[in-house]
Amino acid sequence: MKKDRNIPVEKNKHYVMQVEDIGVNGEGIGKVKGYTLFVEGALPGEEVEVRAVKVKKNFGYGKLLKIIRSSEHRKEPSCAIAKRCGGCQLQHLSYEGQLQYKTKKVQDIMERIGGLKDIKVLPTLGMDEPYHYRNKAQFPVGKTEDLNIGFYARRSHDIINTDECEIGHPINKEIIRVIKGFIKAFDISVYDEVKHRGLIRHIVTRTSHHTGEIMACIVINGRSLPNTVTLIEALKAIEGVAGICLNYNQEKTNVILGKEIKMLWGKEKIVDYIGDLKFEISPLSFFQVNPIQTEVLYNRALEYAGLTGEEVVWDAYCGIGTISLFLAQKAKQVYGVEIVEPAIKDARNNADINGITNAEFFVGKAEVIIPEKYVEGIKADVIVVDPPRKGCDGKLLNTLVEMAPKRIVYVSCDPATLARDLKYLVEHGFEVDQVQPVDMFPHTTHVETVVKLNLTL
Repeated sequence: MKKDRNIPVEKNKHYVMQVEDIGVNGEGIGKVKGYTLFVEGALPGEEVEVRAVKVKKNFGYGKLLKIIRSSEHRKEPSCAIAKRCGGCQLQHLSYEGQLQYKTKKVQDIMERIGGLKDIKVLPTLGMDEPYHYRNKAQFPVGKTEDLNIGFYARRSHDIINTDECEIGHPINKEIIRVIKGFIKAFDISVYDEVKHRGLIRHIVTRTSHHTGEIMACIVINGRSLPNTVTLIEALKAIEGVAGICLNYNQEKTNVILGKEIKMLWGKEKIVDYIGDLKFEISPLSFFQVNPIQTEVLYNRALEYAGLTGEEVVWDAYCGIGTISLFLAQKAKQVYGVEIVEPAIKDARNNADINGITNAEFFVGKAEVIIPEKYVEGIKADVIVVDPPRKGCDGKLLNTLVEMAPKRIVYVSCDPATLARDLKYLVEHGFEVDQVQPVDMFPHTTHVETVVKLNLTL
């Protein structure tokens, strides 16, 4: 392939560059002779030697070879596999540096995509102890020369064999040890995703932050697991294990969990709390993976809603009703809508077990249900939206504008689609009051953001 004379960088050549910024995926960004290179593992303020590994017309990618001058925020990852694992991208960056990065990330995207240049993004709310916060872990199971249980390597489905995770619950190590011993003792086959053969596919664990209850779930490519009595007795001996189950997934898919659960022993659901609210969690339930920061996020959303007890509130994309029930404690009436029917079933059950009677839930698309109910006469004073990564549907945004609530509280897991939707709402009569990032996922590039918008018309 003929080299483009306008590109000053050549593939496989070595260069020294100054790292100026950090990208949305955690890569260091710098320039070589005016040409932009993205370098995984490099940090702003560093001088580094890199090898150009991929060269495109306007930018390229480099491999970090040597740190000539180190950032004050650089630290040694506490996890031995951090550089290979796909779970964490920022363990080499101090936690203070991570919070600064996430604040700047949200600020930059608000300006670049949303055109919101006069918006002040508040400092990201972090954790006192940003380790071992995840209440759910999913361990793929496979085999090369030996049995592998661990996590996928970055940008691949190669399994890194490990039983420890710096952001997961420490009890997972003992659960994996027991199941690995069981597989080896009884020579049980494990899944080959290329051939779609083998029995055990994944191990999924869920832990309760507040009660200490643990659920262990074995995902199988079949309908039965041999010698389960032995496995049950071994897992029961682990302190905190409250439920053991099988999940059937015989589909040729990357989706981890199938739709059917069979309890082998113990509770079908474990209990956890967000604030004073109680939630029952099954292996298939959606529940925020960081309960400590979820409470921080929801309290800020509740503050932004500004409820006095007289308001009617819509909660779009309500999931299992976590935000809805938080709001119902302060609102006159809350309506939640979610397309996933089992989630709505969980939402109604969660309302019942908390004695909340002023929350009603609907199954369907938010962009369909809310306009229908608006025509029927349900007009909200406050609307909360917590959409998936793709952001709000255009029809829903139109309805929000037409309904003209006093306030909109937008909870987002993707700053880019958030900025896009905020731009539309600002252009149609709302103003952004506050933007608050919350670090739900320390040591990763992900950031949650909650935004308060007021009606100006």
